[in-house]
Amino acid sequence: MKVHDYDTVLNIKTGERQIGFHRSFHYHRYEPTPYAALEELFQQYELKSSDQVVDFGCGKGRLNFFIHYLFQSIVVGVEMNDTFVEDSMKNLSTYREKVNIKTGSISFRHCLAEDYDIHPKDNRFYFFNPFSVQIFMKVINNILLSVESYPRDIEIILYYSSDDYVHYLEDHPLFQLRKEVSLTGEFEQNEYERFLIYGLMY
Repeated sequence: MKVHDYDTVLNIKTGERQIGFHRSFHYHRYEPTPYAALEELFQQYELKSSDQVVDFGCGKGRLNFFIHYLFQSIVVGVEMNDTFVEDSMKNLSTYREKVNIKTGSISFRHCLAEDYDIHPKDNRFYFFNPFSVQIFMKVINNILLSVESYPRDIEIILYYSSDDYVHYLEDHPLFQLRKEVSLTGEFEQNEYERFLIYGLMY
């Protein structure tokens, strides 16, 4: 399916990119993960309905709705931009017209990523290069503090990740690379077009 086809199936609108840049260099502009890339990821990486996924810098919620539609996982979108939060809530309303969902299955938090309070059941965390490595490090630290209080297996999913993100996790004593999904077709000429999944060391 083409991008607009998935948006039609899910009864949402997520296609437009953000025009311009955020005033802080720490936060990057919104661009949704291509549906074709998500298709390849989820052909090789499965989620469970019991998983609770957090998308940092969720924009208009594309990943959230796609994951819920495929796996019925609980999904939380974290977004600092007022307009995108409004768009996400509109998409949630129209998605409900198509799909019967349980209360709380999809939710959005309007806050900075580093201010998001990690829930004890959050166990999968998605990043499409949404902000600087300094903020990424703060978020990872918040996740680890949560795991320390509520032990569980977690995974960090990176798409089109900056070298800084990768170096940080590669050098981190608690994380190891569990899976790499390199994309094919139109994406394969770009080495950054891949998903990297890191988990805690056993």
